[in-house]
Amino acid sequence: MTIRVMLVDDHPVVREGLRGMLAAVEDIAVVGEAATADEAVAAAAKHAPDVVLMDLRMPGGDGAGATRGILRDRPACAVVVLTTYDTDSDILPAVEAGASGYLLKDTPPARLTDAIRAAAQGETVLAPEVATRLLANTRGADTSRDHPEAQLTSREREVLRLAAQGCGNGEIGHRLHIGATTVKTHLLRSYEKLGVSDRTAAVAHAIRRGMITPPTGDGPDGSL
Repeated sequence: MTIRVMLVDDHPVVREGLRGMLAAVEDIAVVGEAATADEAVAAAAKHAPDVVLMDLRMPGGDGAGATRGILRDRPACAVVVLTTYDTDSDILPAVEAGASGYLLKDTPPARLTDAIRAAAQGETVLAPEVATRLLANTRGADTSRDHPEAQLTSREREVLRLAAQGCGNGEIGHRLHIGATTVKTHLLRSYEKLGVSDRTAAVAHAIRRGMITPPTGDGPDGSL
């Protein structure tokens, strides 16, 4: 199935470069573009993309606000931030707005296309630098809602360890010789035990508690 992608960036040269790069990818089609936050929300309603590549800083609004507006109207859409900024003041608002991923503009083309596919499948994709910052923020957050009684099985820890390294469900299954459905089951059980709702938070909590080791930034596509 072709993944419908929309590009949001106020620089025409950036949009042209992304459009040209993605035109060579068989299972991805660029269906729309926008240069401002308001245009992004309207264009998403018009073109119904599966994935939006979102710049953060644009005239008349920001990427976090546009992300919030798009997901309000199209909650099934995945928004992946693609920006040059990796500060906490940029990352956290975008993640809180519901972005499915956060990548930097120096991301290699092959990794970007893999990230688009992962986001379309409901996975979270983060640049290693961004993952490190989110983990640091999670370590400093209030842990009063943690479940001290939670104990992950060895297989659940293995699955989260590979997720932290950037492996998607299919790659995790291949490495552990189990099916992708079984991988998803292990992840869901981990979420329940750790009191979280997604794999990014599960990885962060598991690292903070010493259940798995932090990622080294060597993952195949930055996916979490």
